[in-house]
Amino acid sequence: MYFFARTTSVDEMGYAMSRLETESELCDGGKTIPEAGSSKRASNWLNNLDHEIAQVTKLKSSPHKQLAELVPGMHKSSVSTVKMLVGREANYSARGRFSAADRCHMLSRYLPVNGPWLVDQMSTRAYVSQFSADGSLFVAGFQGSYIRIYNVEKGWKVQKNILAKSLRWTVTDTSLSPDQRHLVYASMSPIVHIVDAGSAETESLANVTEFHDGLDFSSGDGGYSFGIFSVKFSTDGRELVAGSNDDSIYVYDLEQNKLSLRILAHTSDVNTVCFADESGHLIFSGSDDNLCKVWDRRCFIAKGKPAGVLTGHLEGITFIDSHGDGRYFISNGKDQTIKLWDIRKMAPNATSYSGLRNYEWDYRWMDYPYEARDLKHPCDQSVATYKGHSVLRTLIRCYFSPVYSTGQKYIYTGSHDSCVYIYDLVTGELVSLLQHHKSPVRDCSWHPYYPMLVSSSWDGDVVKWEFPGNGEAPVPSTKKRIRRRQFD
Repeated sequence: MYFFARTTSVDEMGYAMSRLETESELCDGGKTIPEAGSSKRASNWLNNLDHEIAQVTKLKSSPHKQLAELVPGMHKSSVSTVKMLVGREANYSARGRFSAADRCHMLSRYLPVNGPWLVDQMSTRAYVSQFSADGSLFVAGFQGSYIRIYNVEKGWKVQKNILAKSLRWTVTDTSLSPDQRHLVYASMSPIVHIVDAGSAETESLANVTEFHDGLDFSSGDGGYSFGIFSVKFSTDGRELVAGSNDDSIYVYDLEQNKLSLRILAHTSDVNTVCFADESGHLIFSGSDDNLCKVWDRRCFIAKGKPAGVLTGHLEGITFIDSHGDGRYFISNGKDQTIKLWDIRKMAPNATSYSGLRNYEWDYRWMDYPYEARDLKHPCDQSVATYKGHSVLRTLIRCYFSPVYSTGQKYIYTGSHDSCVYIYDLVTGELVSLLQHHKSPVRDCSWHPYYPMLVSSSWDGDVVKWEFPGNGEAPVPSTKKRIRRRQFD
């Protein structure tokens, strides 16, 4: 099922939309960005998602049936906050409080679209932006060897300013440990470095003010020196999983301080990896070979053989985000789409099909070919496809919205056209378009509890979007560029 980006009126959705203008050159041959708040609909709009995950999402974000019932036999999909509060006082649910679904129903209508407010501004490209699991910390990584950890609860004060060690090209990824005591960062090198994020030292210059221990992901044979695109902590903080440009997946045991697993997983760069759920048994991977794969560490039938393969993207995968239940995940692709997957539909092997691509294209410097925009893989196993944003020049990331405040009702992504796109998971509609940046937005992160979203861009800006806002004046669209002096 394909979804194409559209927007709905502010009155219909009840959302406050950002109308900031962008001056950057748009990709895809001058494609225009739909204005947030427009009531225009795509002519090839399809029906709502008809799949089990649609029902799961509705159950997680729908109010109690007695609150939703206006008159006998009639139900309303959206119940006002006032009616929800009255219902709680009347104890309609017989619980004396809101359920998790009631809470999500109220909070999910207040999207973080006001602003933006400037968090930081650097003279080099921002590649990474991530909230910690509890939302108290925020990590931003830049091409100029800088990683900053901000204390969100103390006015976004810089808690740690890290100067990365042995950086090659850029900080490709970072990951905070679940206890927030350690941070790992990767670059185009087989060495991942780990920093004490909880130390009192603010300036963390590698092996000058603090040690940045190196975790060697290579085999130690002095052979090909590869780079790491993606690195993630396991939920228990005992392991790291990484994807690299030598077509492999690595698992590093932090307690044993050694590499515990290497899988030659794909036939091209592994751009993204993540653990599927808290158990750590399942790993999802995405590659430039256009395939998503599922790996079950409990039952390797043969060395390097996945539990299953998911086919559907026409170009390489840039990022994967798990739903957290070990069943669903989304992927961003260089074919300019996000796809939603159910691993119960995976196949034991990839379905080979030739003839789809009859054009020469490199996403690093070329616009996506016009003739490829309407192509569909004949063996597409995805549940739904979302279009509208652009995935060019860099490994742009996409995510599910938070469980606590939205019930994962939305998916959101950065984009080459300098915007942040927020889609409704079930209907596929574009519910908000955040415009501020002047260059590609590689990463963005939604606060796990508050209606707050932070986006980071190649223009060096890290900005936050909120609802309703913090009372300060937002960043003007024609702001003067402020450049911070860097270390020599």
